[in-house]
Amino acid sequence: MKDGSRERINIFGVLLDRIDYEQACRTIEAFLESGGSKVIVTPNAEIIMAARKNPELMEMLNSADLCLPDGIGVVIASRIFGKPLAERTTGFDLMMKVLGIAEKRSLSVFLLGGKADVADKAAARIKEMFPGLKIAGTHHGYFNKDEEDKIIDVINDRNPDILLVAMGFPKQEVFMLENREKLKFCVSMGVGGSFDVLSGNVRRAPVIMQKAGLEWLYRLITQPWRFKRMMVLPLFLLEVIKHRLFYNKSQ
Repeated sequence: MKDGSRERINIFGVLLDRIDYEQACRTIEAFLESGGSKVIVTPNAEIIMAARKNPELMEMLNSADLCLPDGIGVVIASRIFGKPLAERTTGFDLMMKVLGIAEKRSLSVFLLGGKADVADKAAARIKEMFPGLKIAGTHHGYFNKDEEDKIIDVINDRNPDILLVAMGFPKQEVFMLENREKLKFCVSMGVGGSFDVLSGNVRRAPVIMQKAGLEWLYRLITQPWRFKRMMVLPLFLLEVIKHRLFYNKSQ
């Protein structure tokens, strides 16, 4: 389906943009030039299944300015539905591209999420990798709803161009989208566990597994306690196949 200038595919109610990394980067650069508060989300199969059961979360995801597939399961689903997504745009890799754009433009970035030491280590690593960008500030992600206004004030006081939020789904999406009118930023993006990777606390899958779309398998091997969450992927694909066979609809 098309929404204005956006071409999107509907997967169980979640509308994903059918663009690749290059197009996504051009879109993000346009966001930075146009001003306003643009929000980027990267739902995977687990997030889509959760949103399917929660209309408010689904509406929230669909209100984002850019919605890209993070996870091989979502890409496979798009192919089954007959409208293949260009590629899997992982949240971590897209974040790195956004940081590259920020450096090129000498922009500032605020890191929100994780434990205090994790956010600080991630910020230090970002500064090493992208010395031309500015770290506007950091703040841990362990705060409750009553503390949100205080956190918003902290962020706004630093006036970042880009806000990276690493608090996991749905907390990071809810924070960005509910408060987008209060927050000062040009672009905000939910980045899940990316600060843990940047800080060195968690290792990504080997490149060969990343390219094969097997990061989920690497996480299962290295973090077996995630087994229950990982079971969402086969269940998601079964639902996709069932929907395609019995309803015979290309979404």
